Amino acid sequence: MNPRDINLKELRPEIPSARITNNMSQDERFQNETLRPIVKLQNDLLLAVFRNYIKKHKNKFYELKLEKRMEYVENAIQRDIKFRNSLKGMVIGQFTLEEYERYIQNSSALNKRMMNIVRERLQSNIQLLEHHMAY
Repeated sequence: MNPRDINLKELRPEIPSARITNNMSQDERFQNETLRPIVKLQNDLLLAVFRNYIKKHKNKFYELKLEKRMEYVENAIQRDIKFRNSLKGMVIGQFTLEEYERYIQNSSALNKRMMNIVRERLQSNIQLLEHHMAY
């Protein structure tokens, strides 16, 4: 493993609930070993990027009730292709070379898992997206 890969892995937080078992699929294993730790590591950046997304879209997010805010997050990730690709880049950029090789073998399914994890993380931190916390 090269120094970059070693450094990347050392930065990642451990997630005790992300269990690895022998009978899980390769995609689920990749999700728990790679995607979840990277998304957790990138949490603050993802929140900052989403705050910027809100700002670029005229702060309409702040006018919404909680349920509509949750939908707003989901729609931003699902429908805004440029935004989704930007989020994917923030995660993929943290892959080791070996992880990238595994990722490209089934990128479509892994992208779905990745975006679901990002969506869940943003939604679970929705209180940190309050207008007064954005500045």
